[in-house]
Amino acid sequence: MKNLSLYFSAALLAICFIFSGCQNSQTPQSVEQNGEQQELNLEDTKMIKQLFDEALTSRETYSLLDHLCNNIGHRLSGSAGAAKAVEWTEQVMNEYGFDKVYKQDVMVPNWKRGEKEVARIVGSSSGELTVLALGMSVATPAEGLTAEVVEVQSLEDVESLGEENIKGKIVFYNRATDQRHIRTGAAYGGAVDQRSAGPSTAAKYGAVGVVIRSVGTAFDDVPHTGVTSYQDSIPKIPAAALGYQSADRLTEALKQNPNTRLFLKMTCQTLEDAPSHNVIGELTGSEFPDEIITIGGHLDSWDVGHGAHDDGAGCMQSIQVLRLFKKLDIKPKRTIRAVMFMNEENGTRGGLKYAELAEKNNENHLIALESDAGAFSPRGFGVTAEDATIEKFRSWLPHFDRNTITFIKKGGGGVDINPLRNTLGTPTIGFNPDSQRMFDLHHSPNDVFSTVHPREIELGTASIAGLIYMIDKYGL
Repeated sequence: MKNLSLYFSAALLAICFIFSGCQNSQTPQSVEQNGEQQELNLEDTKMIKQLFDEALTSRETYSLLDHLCNNIGHRLSGSAGAAKAVEWTEQVMNEYGFDKVYKQDVMVPNWKRGEKEVARIVGSSSGELTVLALGMSVATPAEGLTAEVVEVQSLEDVESLGEENIKGKIVFYNRATDQRHIRTGAAYGGAVDQRSAGPSTAAKYGAVGVVIRSVGTAFDDVPHTGVTSYQDSIPKIPAAALGYQSADRLTEALKQNPNTRLFLKMTCQTLEDAPSHNVIGELTGSEFPDEIITIGGHLDSWDVGHGAHDDGAGCMQSIQVLRLFKKLDIKPKRTIRAVMFMNEENGTRGGLKYAELAEKNNENHLIALESDAGAFSPRGFGVTAEDATIEKFRSWLPHFDRNTITFIKKGGGGVDINPLRNTLGTPTIGFNPDSQRMFDLHHSPNDVFSTVHPREIELGTASIAGLIYMIDKYGL
């Protein structure tokens, strides 16, 4: 019995040792760079650890996002929610005592969804489908639209079928998101052309409407909206997204009856452009105030759900990076800006205006980072910059706990900061959290605050703050 007790004690001690080793990921004291061993500055490791400690214990990113989602809600450009979010984020940054807080005027699209959309397979007792109008879609006639459906898998299918098979029909784009991609952003990118270019492609051949299988990774029946880009030279036709299961029901109906008809009713409309703003907070650099580091996300969201992951999280993380610097008394060498961009979802007007004013004011933008991939656990960063800069950033990876940032890959940016790169040649960074759940929620009623885990979003905040700390201290 005594021997058995000793055995269990030894086993327990071994397990504790293993878990202790896992929890206390040791940071190497040197790292190889360009074939040579470089000593790490352990003060940097200590400071990055303090950034994580403060973010994880204060949970202020999570708290701010709670208010944005549950007190303001969705924030489509031109809406009352967007206007409230502008005023509130300006107030928050002023209350934190940032060196400068100001707004940039920008005119934005003003699209309204209208009444709840209706889609129904004609003549079927179980024909009701879940549906959302695509952003910027035109309405159906007031009485609705009824037409035969033609199913396709691609834009090329529409062109092959031509006017004789498309004219007068509703085109159903039914190519599913490719689940084989581990990186779900690549899966999204491979399917989204049906949403963005599908309606105009179908209209070119005489289609009267379009429905698409939602661009997402979930197998539920929650439709995902998103912008469609009409071509001015082609008639605009109503366009909507179906939930995954609804798309399955429609394709099954077409197998049973190739002449299946669909009823679609939408009341959306586009009003005159509306005034709005980018909201900016700054910490002024102590040594190189004219060198600007931009971090940001987009304040607008689609008009369903809360826009928690897309992109309330990125905005609140950007604000918190500046707050963490102030809290830990980090006096940046360079000017650091947190930018709440407006109108990423259906126009990119905020990003374009920011780049336009940067050029007009002869600003020197060292680098820009965008967080717009959700509030999930951090994994790494994608960087569009010189190879030497990317290698320099990679040499900093040992400062981060192995359960957070593990890679710096080549190629990254964001919809709002890409105009800055295109205009001024500014290097850009995209924050890469775990992507597996993003497109279950993205652009849908499921993108709500309750899907955000406080530790995950705070780990992301601290990861961004850690990289910005190193860039500010050492430059590119």
